[in-house]
Amino acid sequence: MNAQHTPEDPTSPASGRTVRRRSVITGTAAAAALAAAGYATPSAAAHGKGRGYGHGGGGGSTTTFTVLGTTDLHGNVFNWDYFKNAEYTDSAQNDIGLAKISTLVDAMRESHAYPCPLLIDAGDTLQGTSLAYYYAKIEPIGRRVVHPMARAMNAIGYDAAALGNHEFNYGIPLLRTFQRQCDFPLLGANALDATTGLPVFPPFVIKRVRVGHHTVRVGILGLTNPGIAIWDKANVEGKMVFPGLVEAAKHWVPRMRRAGADVVIVSAHSGADTSSSYGDALPYPENASTLVAEEVPGIDAILVGHAHVEIGQRIVKNKQTGRDVVLTEPLRWGMRLSALDVTVRRRRRGSGYEVVSVTSQVLNANTVDEDPRIVKLLQADHDKVVTYVNSVIGTSLVAMSAATAPWEDTAALDFINYVQADAVKKAIAGTPEADLPVLSIAAPFNRAAAIPAGEVSVRDVAGLYIYDNTLLGIVLTGAEVKAYLEFSARYFKPVSGTGPFPPSAVTNAVTDTAPNGTPDYNYDVMGGLDAALTYEIDLARPVGSRIVGLAYDGAPVAADQRFVIAINNYRQSGGGNFPGVTTAPVVYNAQVEIRQLLIDWVSEVGTIDPALFASVDWRLVHDGAPITVTP
Repeated sequence: MNAQHTPEDPTSPASGRTVRRRSVITGTAAAAALAAAGYATPSAAAHGKGRGYGHGGGGGSTTTFTVLGTTDLHGNVFNWDYFKNAEYTDSAQNDIGLAKISTLVDAMRESHAYPCPLLIDAGDTLQGTSLAYYYAKIEPIGRRVVHPMARAMNAIGYDAAALGNHEFNYGIPLLRTFQRQCDFPLLGANALDATTGLPVFPPFVIKRVRVGHHTVRVGILGLTNPGIAIWDKANVEGKMVFPGLVEAAKHWVPRMRRAGADVVIVSAHSGADTSSSYGDALPYPENASTLVAEEVPGIDAILVGHAHVEIGQRIVKNKQTGRDVVLTEPLRWGMRLSALDVTVRRRRRGSGYEVVSVTSQVLNANTVDEDPRIVKLLQADHDKVVTYVNSVIGTSLVAMSAATAPWEDTAALDFINYVQADAVKKAIAGTPEADLPVLSIAAPFNRAAAIPAGEVSVRDVAGLYIYDNTLLGIVLTGAEVKAYLEFSARYFKPVSGTGPFPPSAVTNAVTDTAPNGTPDYNYDVMGGLDAALTYEIDLARPVGSRIVGLAYDGAPVAADQRFVIAINNYRQSGGGNFPGVTTAPVVYNAQVEIRQLLIDWVSEVGTIDPALFASVDWRLVHDGAPITVTP
């Protein structure tokens, strides 16, 4: 890769920062808000002369400035659950959304007025809520429509944001439109042009923080997830490539230092606990932030994203220099705000600053109210989406819940499989594969999803399918179908006897690619369209030999039998590393979103009748006896 000039951000001498909106929190209110959020002022012992009052001269005087960080916002502006049509809540009493983050940022800017904190993000902004979907697909952003996330982040005053893998879900043109609407750079040092190998987004930016009569130059490097090449293959293939984070950081960090960066902060959309879900598809680990810290000298701190976990502070030692690198991750959806306190001092020889120490912590968004400025700014957008998702599109004869879908056959997943298979069956009419039996796969994405009896709204249906996947049709043999189901059955833990067991004793098993447990979205149920595909999953048997009695239309599935499989793009492109799918012949790929397919089906048919699609075709057993799972 060739070095790329990255312009610096000019700073107002009066404020020490670029222009910001006025804080809505002042004085003791700011201090109280931060104390309630869990912020502990760095000790003088750890930071020399204290925050912002170093003289900037020689002799070891120090100053401390703060870098604030968010990640995995996933389209959350307000503390609102669009699928439940209610204020967001969870068992940990978390709150979500940029409106609350804005209040915390204001409090930090009030209490840390000089130098004013920087604010960055570690990616996954554009997908995840009905708000994000609406402004991507229903009323797409453009010249006259500005994305609510861009409007909120501009108003709050972000300095930079790294790209996340979900930024690419709606295609590169929409991402470019969002980029133009942001008043801050979207950074992606390892998002490269597939032909030239050059970055297609700015790799880094250098921000200037005023310290007395001097300036600390803070470099922010953006790194994204190589899995984009797999998960959004249809959107990026032939256009962009995504090498590993370590490789990109090794290239760019020295260039940032030569460009004058006194401090280097990495904003990385890649988890801290090293793991890979790519299998053999890519040579890079999915979660590589710790590896970046260990293997790339010259980094002072990393804002971590992608893993959706909370890391207040983690210290990683660089193998080459022996220096500590601080990692922090502020959970997800705006639940937390990371605060990195960076203490620097003037170099004794030469110009510039050197880092003395870095500490970090996270602030809890559930301790503050939403910023009324952000609420006012985006209330109309929010109301429009609420009206859309609550619009009635049909009725259901009975209630259907996904609560037990991970461990038993449910009508809710049968419904998804039926609609997917029906769409593929109709699409391949008149093709050589038209007479093949059609199967479909679906995962229990959302245990909270439920279709009520009676009127059914957009949000009811959308809750069944919370990801923006598209539908494909591929061809697998009977042997490949069995291998697929065996791989899926790794999701279950081995048990003794038939129970009853709590779900945690049966589901979400740890595997070589899922050290924290297999997520629900990587467990697939397979069903047939014109006739039933039936099988048992015997948890008394070892992994790889659990699928028993696999049959189609009552007859054992032959190894050479051919099936068309309705499958989502995430899975077909290698997501979850399921066997056989990435090389299977593709017979249908019209880029139709599955969630919209479900909504359209209900709108057109009008009535959801489980008698059309629901049957018990698979079950968990132990030595052939049914297993009981009790929530």
